Amino acid sequence: MQVTKFKFKWGLFALLVTLMVGLGVGQATTAQAAAYQTVTSKTITKTAYHKKSKKGALYNQTHTRKVVNLAAHPNTTWYATKQATLKHANSKGIYLYVANKSGSIKGWVWHGYLKKGTAPLSLKYAKGAVAMDAQTGKVIWSKAGNTARPIASVSKIMTLYLTLQKVESGKGSWNDVVNTSSKGLIAMGNSAACGGFKFKSGHKYTVKDLYYAAYLDSSNNAAIALGKWVAGSNGAFIRKMNAQAKTWGLKHASFVSASGLENSDLAVFGYRYGSANANKVSPIDVAKIARHLITDYPRVVTDGQIGSKYVDGQLLYNYNNLLKGRKYYQASLKVDGLKTGYTPLAGYCFVGTGQKAGKHRLITVVLHDENEFTETRSLMNYAYKSSSMNA
Repeated sequence: MQVTKFKFKWGLFALLVTLMVGLGVGQATTAQAAAYQTVTSKTITKTAYHKKSKKGALYNQTHTRKVVNLAAHPNTTWYATKQATLKHANSKGIYLYVANKSGSIKGWVWHGYLKKGTAPLSLKYAKGAVAMDAQTGKVIWSKAGNTARPIASVSKIMTLYLTLQKVESGKGSWNDVVNTSSKGLIAMGNSAACGGFKFKSGHKYTVKDLYYAAYLDSSNNAAIALGKWVAGSNGAFIRKMNAQAKTWGLKHASFVSASGLENSDLAVFGYRYGSANANKVSPIDVAKIARHLITDYPRVVTDGQIGSKYVDGQLLYNYNNLLKGRKYYQASLKVDGLKTGYTPLAGYCFVGTGQKAGKHRLITVVLHDENEFTETRSLMNYAYKSSSMNA
């Protein structure tokens, strides 16, 4: 009786196994059926490719294991070093053995999923960006390049320009003492959120002192005080900023602040101006302002390399993290400027500049970019590949 039950159970088990295999549940059988055979294979000259569409994936040579979907690496340049004809069932195809630049991801992919050339740049975080040849003014690459956005303390490049214009024209001196007695500016300097450089009672600050405070440490009260020195009043200076933008033919630039602070913050200090809340400038127009600043007053790229400096016993710290010794430094880019900026409305903004060996000077702008230094570095490396940047 026990023997009969045993035979019945094994018979039932065999039937279940047969059904499972027939339904494709046997994974090992399926994987073996999917294996590709190599018909021919050869080494080829290393060639750059990037993905052609959303389709495709990298596999091992027999196609029994997927390495990665191409869609997961939309901006990766793949370098092919081998080519093979692979056979699957009754079909044959040409496949390439590719790897990313670091070699950390590699595998075989059907050639039709790729196209020759390096992957085009696509900044993930910046809401607006541009790369401009500082020598010719040519736009090398842009994203929402003509869309005006809040630019925070990047605004100070216009303030610096007009300050340098007065000094260099002989209408003012670096040693001129600036009036810093305004209660609003003193309060602003003492503010944890809006300050940075304190106007101490009884201390005299020169144009040069406030130039470094506004440039390196992005001091808002220093920038406003400089504007009042340039034009006589805060309102007159802001009108001068807009007039200068118009003179340069900037169509996507409007200013209500010498510092880049929004009116919603300036109001409490008595420096609200105009009806708009913020300075709004497009990435291309920001780059044009930077180009005028660098071209007309090249000392800014020398001063822009100063990592920190003491003025009146106060440390001025340059927040450009692409400078030598900083976290995102890349020696070949030779970055020597220019200006950071941040408000909650504008996000992180950065105007970068440098001159790689054998290339024209480059200006980059990223606006509202939570990875402003990483993406600036990517943008610079991409722009320098353009033949038009060759010196």
